[in-house]
Amino acid sequence: MLELLPTPPTDPLWDLTYEFGGDERPERLNLVLGVYRDQSGATPVMAAVREAEIRLARRSESKEYRGLSGNTAFNSSLLDLVLGPDGPAERAAAVQTVAGSGALRLLADLVFRTRPGATVWISDPAYVNHRPILEAAGLTVRTYGWRDAEGGFDTAGVLRELADAGRDDVVLLQGCCHNPSGVDPLLDDWEALAESALRGGWVPFVDLAYHGLGDGLEADLLATRMLASRVPEMLIAVSCSKNFGLYSDRVGCAIVVGSSAKAVRHAETALQNAARTLYSMPPEHGAAVVTTILQDQGLRASWRAELDVMRGRIMANRADLTAHLGNLGCAEQARSLARQKGMFSMLPLTANQMLRLRRQYAIYGTTSGRINIAGIPAHRIPCLARGIAAVLDTAEAPRPRELA
Repeated sequence: MLELLPTPPTDPLWDLTYEFGGDERPERLNLVLGVYRDQSGATPVMAAVREAEIRLARRSESKEYRGLSGNTAFNSSLLDLVLGPDGPAERAAAVQTVAGSGALRLLADLVFRTRPGATVWISDPAYVNHRPILEAAGLTVRTYGWRDAEGGFDTAGVLRELADAGRDDVVLLQGCCHNPSGVDPLLDDWEALAESALRGGWVPFVDLAYHGLGDGLEADLLATRMLASRVPEMLIAVSCSKNFGLYSDRVGCAIVVGSSAKAVRHAETALQNAARTLYSMPPEHGAAVVTTILQDQGLRASWRAELDVMRGRIMANRADLTAHLGNLGCAEQARSLARQKGMFSMLPLTANQMLRLRRQYAIYGTTSGRINIAGIPAHRIPCLARGIAAVLDTAEAPRPRELA
């Protein structure tokens, strides 16, 4: 049987990570994976997470099965966090998942079960795992542009392309801190997207993975909450990997917002059934940590404060890189970077220029030009800027959608 298996494609991000692991140059810099790193290069355990884990260990609760929806207190806490106190909780349901990727897959399965002929629209560029997850669920994927020629959000272009989305279609939107571009719509743009959904009948599918790391937690949730209040149906995939630092604990949530409580109950059961066939039920520890934090006023305040510190470091790194690039004569590129938000930015470099950056300067980013702003030690920013400026001196000109 195994002899008949064709050579499968490998994951490009992990390929680069493994290559970095074998690079013996002491100046090497890994900006590939989307993890927050402090000034020392470590990915710390947040203070609120550590305290929550201590409390959970002291209680030593049972390891008994939780059920197909996972930790129901976690689900309620995430619904309250994401939709807000005035959100449509009466027509929403949540199921705990194996991180954000698990939420994307469960919701993709739900789309396939309810709308097997649906096309799911994703942005170009998109998170590297969006297309594989959706296609693995059997869905047809189509792309729409995201940025204009200057590297900003292409409001008119996005609305024009999504006018072709049908009533059975689903449009995947990243709620904030767009991965990989760092380019977000303004609130007026989100309002226009809501009007497009209402007019065209397509269902918004929001991937919410970086809330708290862009403009602040409440500000980063505004677009998602507005959509939930405006449209009759909506899907939301939530990750706790980045803003709680629970990367390896795999904590996430799939949220459905429906036109009625009955429809939502049916969708919740369908998600439970999908989870049963994939992994039965999600792991408990990380969800218990998040629940402990969100339900305790002191821990919640501590978490919010540390999240703001992380956001501040990301913003400072981006501002510092922008300033250094400007000083090196890369003013246009610096202006584009300055407008971006969140953990990631896309450099205006071709795949060959990114290869040169890796081979000659030991700086690792993706072939599309994405780098993890949150992973740069501050003292390495001048070196990074010099490497970018050097490869920009090549004759290659970036294509319009490579501008950022």
